[in-house]
Amino acid sequence: MTRYPKIILRQGKESAIRRFHPWLFSGAIKRTEGSVSEGDIVELFSSSNEYLATGHFQGGSIAVKLFSFQQSEINSYFWRNKLENAYELRTQLGLSDSSYTNAYRLVYSEGDGLPGLIIDYYNGVCVMASSSAGMDNIKPQLVELLKEIYGERLKAVYDKSIEPTRHASCVTRHEFLYANTNPVIITETGHKFMVDIEKGQKTGFFLDQRGNRMFAQFYARDRKVLNAFCYSGAFSVYALKGGAAIVHSVDSSRQAIEWTEENIGLNGIEKAHHKSIVADIRKYLAEKNETYDMIILDPPAFAKTHTVSHNALQAYISINALAMKKLNRNGILFTFSCSQAISRELFQSAIMTAAIEGGREAKILHHLSQGPDHPVNIFHPEGSYLKGLILFVE
Repeated sequence: MTRYPKIILRQGKESAIRRFHPWLFSGAIKRTEGSVSEGDIVELFSSSNEYLATGHFQGGSIAVKLFSFQQSEINSYFWRNKLENAYELRTQLGLSDSSYTNAYRLVYSEGDGLPGLIIDYYNGVCVMASSSAGMDNIKPQLVELLKEIYGERLKAVYDKSIEPTRHASCVTRHEFLYANTNPVIITETGHKFMVDIEKGQKTGFFLDQRGNRMFAQFYARDRKVLNAFCYSGAFSVYALKGGAAIVHSVDSSRQAIEWTEENIGLNGIEKAHHKSIVADIRKYLAEKNETYDMIILDPPAFAKTHTVSHNALQAYISINALAMKKLNRNGILFTFSCSQAISRELFQSAIMTAAIEGGREAKILHHLSQGPDHPVNIFHPEGSYLKGLILFVE
């Protein structure tokens, strides 16, 4: 078996690894044996020289991201087994061979035992995004494995980093690694969407909200709906298909509004039931006299790190208080946070404060999260990033 460089942990620093947490922090390292560069495969050993885990070395605060807790040869067969396990889960979820839905997350980083890697599948096009040098190094292997798994269904593979910062040795490239096709038309629970994988946010579409959009479809009937931070209008389509009287889609990006208009048209929705508005949502809520029966707030992450979480909480309080003031009596509020640094408890506390500031009484109808194709490794609770509430606002 190949001998990999060894990282020896300080005494007493192996407890988190024994609990299968996939991150090793730099402060736990006593010494390394062998030459180690960013992206290299390394093995972790306790201070008593007991094997613990294998992962990619990346330096920084998180020094190693772990993908195996069994000592084995890390080769193409190993990576194929990881991808096949991820694919099998999506098959069990009814996603991989469905004409009703043909877009899903195939690989969700630590949730699928592949930390630093995301792969989204859009009707035959895989969009790959890595956040570690180690995953960058194996991209050619991953492309070949995707060809094997999907066969003729695979139309293209696109490489797209979605991380705001990357290590110096990770070359940021947005390019096709196999074939070339963009944009892509997908079907999600029977609705059609155009996905621009090159220009769109993240990998092109917010697949994590699939189940939550179905709630919006259920609650929208006969209501006047505001879809704030609408991006490409997915919540708007679901609400209109659910029988909303009218939907206003608001986003500060003109490009996002153009995508929204295209997706409204793809689904055969009458324009009389929909209005697109290019505006800053805070100004829109503060200055417009419009009121609504249902408001959907799905803002971008207000906090990327814990150091700015206080400011983020204030932002969530402010935007939700504004929204509640624009809700008609007995209105419905969908509100979300995708900030990993904001816990579910902190987010709910912020919404409670917003209700107090808005002078509204509210009841929680549902707690929402990311879809099951974004599974959370039970040993890595940090993987649970999306939290949401559906409120009945009296």
